[in-house]
Amino acid sequence: MAQLAFEEIVETFQYLDDWEDRYRHIIELGKEMPKLKIDSKTEKNKVNGCASQVWLNSSIERSDKQSVYYFDGESDALIVSGLISILRCLYNGLPVSEVITVNFENEMDRLGLREHLSSQRSNGLRSMVNRIRHTAKSSLTTLC
Repeated sequence: MAQLAFEEIVETFQYLDDWEDRYRHIIELGKEMPKLKIDSKTEKNKVNGCASQVWLNSSIERSDKQSVYYFDGESDALIVSGLISILRCLYNGLPVSEVITVNFENEMDRLGLREHLSSQRSNGLRSMVNRIRHTAKSSLTTLC
């Protein structure tokens, strides 16, 4: 099940009939993204496989009951920053064990992104999701 913030994006996309309006909405989401601190823009946080510069800074918050995944990100392209914002709405605040079970493709299909993003943007989006999943899986192995 997707996060409430992601469901709100889905509802907004359903309201926006024209893909250009949806595209503008993604760009607005990117403009609203907080900038990463300069010390987070490291090679370790850089996502390979993206046409734009992309950094994801992940963290795991542990409590007695569970570990929860969070990340911040930034790109030098507003549309990509908007895609990062969408991913944050989908993944931030999930228990780590759920991060790896999210059906990313189905969730993106709900937004109609697959048929409207260039192959480069789609590959970059997939690279970001792979990084998110990898971080979650790695944290699960360190918890065991």
